[in-house]
Amino acid sequence: MKIDLTGKVALITGGSRGIGFSIAQALAGAGATVAVLGRDGAKAGEAAQALGDGRARGYACDVTQAAQVERAVAAVEEAFDRIDVLVNNAGTTRDNLLFRISEDDWNTVLDTNLKGAFLTTKHAARGMIKRRWGRIINITSVVGISGNKGQANYTASKAGLIGFTKSVSKELASRNVLVNAVAPGFIDTELTRAITPEARDTLIKAIPLGRLGQGQDVAAAVLFLASDFASYITGQLLVVDGGMVL
Repeated sequence: MKIDLTGKVALITGGSRGIGFSIAQALAGAGATVAVLGRDGAKAGEAAQALGDGRARGYACDVTQAAQVERAVAAVEEAFDRIDVLVNNAGTTRDNLLFRISEDDWNTVLDTNLKGAFLTTKHAARGMIKRRWGRIINITSVVGISGNKGQANYTASKAGLIGFTKSVSKELASRNVLVNAVAPGFIDTELTRAITPEARDTLIKAIPLGRLGQGQDVAAAVLFLASDFASYITGQLLVVDGGMVL
Protein backbone atom coordinates (compact mmCIF):
# COMPACT_ATOMS: atom_id res chain seq x y z
CA MET A 1 0.00 0.00 0.00
CA LYS A 2 1.67 3.17 -1.21
CA ILE A 3 0.26 6.51 -0.15
CA ASP A 4 0.61 9.25 -2.73
CA LEU A 5 -0.22 12.82 -1.73
CA THR A 6 1.24 14.44 -4.82
CA GLY A 7 -0.63 17.65 -5.55
CA LYS A 8 -1.93 18.02 -2.00
CA VAL A 9 -0.99 20.89 0.30
CA ALA A 10 -0.62 20.17 4.02
CA LEU A 11 -0.47 22.73 6.81
CA ILE A 12 1.04 21.54 10.09
CA THR A 13 0.96 23.62 13.26
CA GLY A 14 3.85 23.10 15.64
CA GLY A 15 5.67 21.38 12.81
CA SER A 16 9.21 22.58 13.46
CA ARG A 17 10.24 19.85 15.91
CA GLY A 18 9.28 16.61 17.64
CA ILE A 19 6.14 14.82 16.52
CA GLY A 20 5.15 17.73 14.29
CA PHE A 21 8.36 17.54 12.30
CA SER A 22 8.02 13.76 11.94
CA ILE A 23 4.55 14.37 10.50
CA ALA A 24 5.93 16.99 8.13
CA GLN A 25 8.58 14.54 6.94
CA ALA A 26 6.01 11.80 6.35
CA LEU A 27 3.63 14.02 4.38
CA ALA A 28 6.43 15.57 2.32
CA GLY A 29 7.82 12.09 1.67
CA ALA A 30 4.44 11.08 0.24
CA GLY A 31 4.58 13.98 -2.20
CA ALA A 32 2.60 16.67 -0.37
CA THR A 33 3.65 20.30 -0.34
CA VAL A 34 4.08 21.23 3.32
CA ALA A 35 3.54 24.50 5.16
CA VAL A 36 5.06 24.50 8.64
CA LEU A 37 3.56 26.86 11.20
CA GLY A 38 5.46 27.71 14.36
CA ARG A 39 5.56 30.43 16.97
CA ASP A 40 9.19 31.01 15.96
CA GLY A 41 9.15 31.79 12.26
CA ALA A 42 12.90 31.22 11.86
CA LYS A 43 12.68 27.71 13.25
CA ALA A 44 9.61 26.99 11.12
CA GLY A 45 11.61 28.10 8.09
CA GLU A 46 14.55 25.91 9.06
CA ALA A 47 12.25 22.92 9.46
CA ALA A 48 10.71 23.54 6.06
CA GLN A 49 14.15 23.80 4.49
CA ALA A 50 15.21 20.57 6.23
CA LEU A 51 12.43 18.71 4.42
CA GLY A 52 14.62 19.13 1.37
CA ASP A 53 12.06 19.18 -1.41
CA GLY A 54 12.28 22.89 -2.21
CA ARG A 55 8.51 23.39 -2.00
CA ALA A 56 7.96 23.51 1.76
CA ARG A 57 7.69 26.85 3.51
CA GLY A 58 7.71 28.00 7.11
CA TYR A 59 5.40 30.59 8.62
CA ALA A 60 5.44 32.41 11.95
CA CYS A 61 2.14 32.01 13.75
CA ASP A 62 0.97 32.02 17.34
CA VAL A 63 -2.10 29.77 17.09
CA THR A 64 -3.67 31.41 20.14
CA GLN A 65 -4.05 34.68 18.23
CA ALA A 66 -6.99 34.75 15.82
CA ALA A 67 -5.56 37.50 13.59
CA GLN A 68 -2.25 35.66 13.20
CA VAL A 69 -4.00 32.40 12.31
CA GLU A 70 -6.18 34.10 9.74
CA ARG A 71 -3.15 35.77 8.15
CA ALA A 72 -1.11 32.56 8.13
CA VAL A 73 -3.87 30.51 6.52
CA ALA A 74 -4.39 33.22 3.90
CA ALA A 75 -0.64 33.32 3.19
CA VAL A 76 -0.48 29.56 2.69
CA GLU A 77 -3.49 29.62 0.38
CA GLU A 78 -2.00 32.51 -1.58
CA ALA A 79 1.32 30.69 -1.97
CA PHE A 80 -0.06 27.27 -2.85
CA ASP A 81 -3.63 28.02 -3.93
CA ARG A 82 -5.18 25.62 -1.42
CA ILE A 83 -4.95 23.71 1.86
CA ASP A 84 -6.00 20.09 1.55
CA VAL A 85 -4.71 18.66 4.82
CA LEU A 86 -4.60 20.40 8.20
CA VAL A 87 -2.73 18.82 11.10
CA ASN A 88 -3.39 20.54 14.42
CA ASN A 89 -0.29 19.53 16.33
CA ALA A 90 0.75 22.69 18.20
CA GLY A 91 0.68 22.13 21.93
CA THR A 92 2.22 23.03 25.25
CA THR A 93 2.24 21.91 28.87
CA ARG A 94 2.25 23.69 32.22
CA ASP A 95 2.12 20.68 34.54
CA ASN A 96 1.28 20.99 38.21
CA LEU A 97 -1.11 19.69 40.83
CA LEU A 98 -4.60 21.19 40.76
CA PHE A 99 -4.15 23.70 43.60
CA ARG A 100 -0.84 24.89 42.15
CA ILE A 101 -2.08 25.53 38.62
CA SER A 102 -2.32 29.27 38.10
CA GLU A 103 -5.01 30.84 35.98
CA ASP A 104 -2.30 31.85 33.53
CA ASP A 105 -1.03 28.26 33.26
CA TRP A 106 -4.58 27.04 32.69
CA ASN A 107 -5.27 29.63 29.99
CA THR A 108 -1.94 29.12 28.23
CA VAL A 109 -2.49 25.38 27.84
CA LEU A 110 -6.16 25.58 26.85
CA ASP A 111 -5.53 28.45 24.44
CA THR A 112 -2.66 26.70 22.67
CA ASN A 113 -3.93 23.13 22.61
CA LEU A 114 -7.65 23.65 22.11
CA LYS A 115 -8.38 27.21 21.02
CA GLY A 116 -5.51 26.99 18.53
CA ALA A 117 -7.08 23.96 16.85
CA PHE A 118 -10.43 25.75 16.75
CA LEU A 119 -8.94 28.81 15.06
CA THR A 120 -6.91 26.97 12.44
CA THR A 121 -9.77 24.61 11.65
CA LYS A 122 -12.23 27.48 11.32
CA HIS A 123 -10.10 29.28 8.74
CA ALA A 124 -8.57 26.37 6.85
CA ALA A 125 -11.84 24.45 6.51
CA ARG A 126 -13.52 27.18 4.44
CA GLY A 127 -11.49 26.38 1.36
CA MET A 128 -11.88 22.64 1.92
CA ILE A 129 -15.65 23.03 1.97
CA LYS A 130 -15.61 24.95 -1.32
CA ARG A 131 -13.46 22.30 -2.98
CA ARG A 132 -15.41 19.47 -1.31
CA TRP A 133 -12.26 17.68 -0.21
CA GLY A 134 -10.29 17.99 2.98
CA ARG A 135 -8.58 16.17 5.82
CA ILE A 136 -8.28 17.61 9.31
CA ILE A 137 -6.27 15.61 11.83
CA ASN A 138 -6.04 16.72 15.45
CA ILE A 139 -3.18 15.48 17.61
CA THR A 140 -4.59 14.81 21.05
CA SER A 141 -3.18 12.44 23.72
CA VAL A 142 -3.99 9.28 25.62
CA VAL A 143 -4.28 11.41 28.76
CA GLY A 144 -7.38 12.93 27.17
CA ILE A 145 -8.87 9.46 27.53
CA SER A 146 -7.44 8.26 30.84
CA GLY A 147 -6.56 11.47 32.71
CA ASN A 148 -3.24 12.05 34.45
CA LYS A 149 -2.33 13.39 37.86
CA GLY A 150 -0.61 16.77 37.67
CA GLN A 151 -1.98 17.54 34.22
CA ALA A 152 -5.53 18.74 34.77
CA ASN A 153 -5.07 21.61 32.30
CA TYR A 154 -3.34 19.50 29.64
CA THR A 155 -5.79 16.64 30.03
CA ALA A 156 -8.77 18.98 29.77
CA SER A 157 -7.38 20.47 26.56
CA LYS A 158 -6.76 17.06 24.99
CA ALA A 159 -10.13 15.65 26.05
CA GLY A 160 -11.73 18.78 24.64
CA LEU A 161 -9.91 18.20 21.37
CA ILE A 162 -11.50 14.75 21.10
CA GLY A 163 -14.96 16.25 21.55
CA PHE A 164 -14.13 19.02 19.11
CA THR A 165 -13.10 16.41 16.54
CA LYS A 166 -16.37 14.52 16.84
CA SER A 167 -18.55 17.61 16.61
CA VAL A 168 -16.75 19.19 13.66
CA SER A 169 -16.67 15.87 11.80
CA LYS A 170 -20.47 15.87 11.81
CA GLU A 171 -20.64 19.44 10.55
CA LEU A 172 -18.22 18.95 7.66
CA ALA A 173 -18.91 15.39 6.52
CA SER A 174 -21.48 16.39 3.90
CA ARG A 175 -18.76 18.39 2.12
CA ASN A 176 -16.31 15.45 2.11
CA VAL A 177 -14.11 17.08 4.74
CA LEU A 178 -13.03 14.34 7.12
CA VAL A 179 -12.03 15.16 10.68
CA ASN A 180 -10.19 12.65 12.87
CA ALA A 181 -7.87 12.63 15.86
CA VAL A 182 -4.68 10.76 16.73
CA ALA A 183 -3.85 10.11 20.38
CA PRO A 184 -0.16 9.38 20.96
CA GLY A 185 1.00 7.66 24.11
CA PHE A 186 4.51 8.17 25.43
CA ILE A 187 6.68 9.13 22.46
CA ASP A 188 10.48 9.42 22.44
CA THR A 189 10.85 13.20 22.33
CA GLU A 190 12.89 15.88 24.11
CA LEU A 191 10.34 15.78 26.93
CA THR A 192 10.60 12.05 27.63
CA ARG A 193 14.38 12.09 27.21
CA ALA A 194 14.60 14.63 30.03
CA ILE A 195 13.04 12.35 32.65
CA THR A 196 15.12 10.15 34.95
CA PRO A 197 16.08 6.61 33.88
CA GLU A 198 13.93 5.26 36.71
CA ALA A 199 10.85 7.16 35.55
CA ARG A 200 11.53 6.09 31.97
CA ASP A 201 11.67 2.44 33.02
CA THR A 202 8.37 2.84 34.87
CA LEU A 203 6.77 4.28 31.74
CA ILE A 204 8.03 1.46 29.56
CA LYS A 205 6.73 -1.19 31.99
CA ALA A 206 3.23 0.25 31.54
CA ILE A 207 3.40 -0.25 27.76
CA PRO A 208 2.54 -3.76 26.50
CA LEU A 209 4.85 -3.37 23.48
CA GLY A 210 7.69 -2.64 25.91
CA ARG A 211 9.05 0.52 24.31
CA LEU A 212 8.38 4.20 23.86
CA GLY A 213 6.83 5.23 20.56
CA GLN A 214 8.71 7.09 17.87
CA GLY A 215 7.61 10.22 16.06
CA GLN A 216 7.33 8.11 12.91
CA ASP A 217 4.70 5.92 14.60
CA VAL A 218 2.41 8.92 15.01
CA ALA A 219 3.30 10.27 11.57
CA ALA A 220 2.28 6.98 9.95
CA ALA A 221 -1.18 7.24 11.50
CA VAL A 222 -1.54 10.82 10.30
CA LEU A 223 -0.36 9.85 6.81
CA PHE A 224 -3.00 7.13 6.62
CA LEU A 225 -5.80 9.46 7.75
CA ALA A 226 -4.68 12.08 5.22
CA SER A 227 -4.88 9.60 2.36
CA ASP A 228 -7.65 8.20 0.20
CA PHE A 229 -7.28 4.90 2.06
CA ALA A 230 -9.17 6.61 4.91
CA SER A 231 -11.90 8.09 2.72
CA TYR A 232 -14.70 6.46 4.75
CA ILE A 233 -13.33 7.35 8.18
CA THR A 234 -14.38 10.47 10.08
CA GLY A 235 -15.02 11.47 13.67
CA GLN A 236 -12.67 8.77 14.94
CA LEU A 237 -9.86 8.61 17.48
CA LEU A 238 -6.83 6.52 16.49
CA VAL A 239 -4.74 5.65 19.54
CA VAL A 240 -1.00 5.18 18.97
CA ASP A 241 0.32 4.11 22.36
CA GLY A 242 1.71 0.58 22.17
CA GLY A 243 -1.36 -0.70 24.00
CA MET A 244 -0.87 1.43 27.12
CA VAL A 245 -4.53 2.39 27.63
CA LEU A 246 -6.02 -0.99 26.79
